[in-house]
Order: sequence, then C-alpha cells, then structure tokens
Amino acid sequence: MSWQSIAFDWNQARAFLATAEEGSLSAAARALGQTQPTLGRQVAALEEELGVTLFERVGRSLVLTPSGLELLDHVRAMADAANLISLTASGQSQAIEGHVSITATPVLATYHLPAILKRLRDEAPGIAVEIIASNEVRDLTRREADIAIRHARPEQPDLIAKLIRETSAHLYASREYLDKHGRPETPADLADADFIGFGHPERQVSLVNAMGIPLTKDNFKFNTTSGTVILELLKHGLGISFLTKDAEALVPDIEPVLPDLEPIPVPVWLVTHRELHTSRRIRLVFDFLADAIAQAPLDPSAS
Repeated sequence: MSWQSIAFDWNQARAFLATAEEGSLSAAARALGQTQPTLGRQVAALEEELGVTLFERVGRSLVLTPSGLELLDHVRAMADAANLISLTASGQSQAIEGHVSITATPVLATYHLPAILKRLRDEAPGIAVEIIASNEVRDLTRREADIAIRHARPEQPDLIAKLIRETSAHLYASREYLDKHGRPETPADLADADFIGFGHPERQVSLVNAMGIPLTKDNFKFNTTSGTVILELLKHGLGISFLTKDAEALVPDIEPVLPDLEPIPVPVWLVTHRELHTSRRIRLVFDFLADAIAQAPLDPSAS
C-alpha cells in the first residue's frame, strides 16, 4: 500500500459525507456537533488535498459536482467500515454474551458450582452456562464441553490444563455406623467392615490393599459411580468410603476412619480446548473458575 498517497484524514471525509447527505454546511455541522466554520474548513481542506471541487453552490444549497458524486460511494463505504469498527469495539468492551458448557463431577456440580456461578452471574450476566454433571471424561476435542473440571491431567496435546488446587481423599463413616460396628484402630480392623465403592470394586481392592487394608470384593456391599449417591449412602450409615477432604462438610455426623492413614492425593485440573481458550467468553469463565476454586474452600457451608 502506498501510504503517502493517502493525503486526507477521516474527519475531512466525514465532513464531506455529512454535508452531501444533509444538504448544507449548517445542517451537517448540527449533525456532527460542530460549528459551521470548522466543518467548512474540513471540506475545503479535503478539496485542496484531492485537487478537486466537491460542491457547487446553487442558491442556498450545495450540490455535488461530478467529482463529488464519484467519491460519494467510496466515502460511504469508509463510513460503513468506521461504524463497524466502532460497533465491534463497543461490543468487545461491554458484557460478554454467549453459551459456555462446563462438565464436572456430580458432587462438584451439585454442591460447589452453584455458589461460584452465582458470582459469575453478577460479573457476566450475558453468559448462559450449561452444567454437565458427570464422572465421565467428556471429550473436549470433540466439543462435548467447553470447560472440564477433572481430577486427572489430560494427555491430549490440543487441550490446555491448569492445576488449580490439590485436595486429598480420606476414609469416612457416619457416627451411626461406627457406633454400631466399632471404631477401627488399625488397618487390620477393617477386614470385616462394610465399604461403599466408587466404580469397579477390583480396582478399589488393589488400591486399599496397597495401603495395607485387607479388603476383598466381598467388603464392598454397595457400589456406585455417583459421588452424590455415596454421600447419601454414608449419611444413612451403610458403610465406609473414601471422600475428599472438601466433601467432609457435606455429610452430617461424619467421622474420619483411621485419620493417621496416608491420604490419597486428589488434584483438581481445569481444562479447555486450545482454540476455545482464545474465545473471550470461554477465557473469562475459565479464569473465573480457576480463581474461585483455587481461593475458596470447596465447602458450601462456608459460602
């Protein structure tokens, strides 16, 4: 582009367009909020820069010359582009709107996300949030969700993951259960205990055996893939189960079992697709969730 050939500025072109559309310098000055002499100088400067006469005076009116008519469509296109720039900038500076889907475990989605999303609503009311409460690992690469809250770091190269906090899992049981079955003092005391499993019992047997707890599949009297169901089973005194430290406040009359037992580390990752991370609404929600989950305890009673 030959930058030196552009010898006029937008204010001059705008003055010309306003005068052409309003029919007089006085009307154009009112429309632009300027004085008539100022507007007249801008039109005259444009004529001088371009080396053409744009208007002829006929009586009290200004009439476009052939050169003015030829330039009019081009200046209108410039005005349309300028308006588009202004609208785009205005839209970007105002509240961000659109749909964002978040997938999280049922416990997190049920007991912790609502308080966080209430604050998000105050900050960005134009964002509509879809909550996918599931323990299944949604495929963000296929847009099954925009943002995921996971307990394992994803391996796909197209995903961006941020470790936002770390918690730990411990054994818990209700006071009712422990009053009835006794409070174990060693891992061996759990050999005949009733356990509530999460997912496949075989995997959990391997896990607890590695921790020195002598369990078999027969100890797992209940199994579920729902964290919210585990909370209810615990509440009703149906066995012992692992819970994260953050979930302890969700079950009344709950007690830790073998509190000196080595806890299981549980990371909390926030994940999104690399392309979606460049979206302003996705980025806003991603950063908001990261700050909210990292700074506040995941305890609804504290919110």
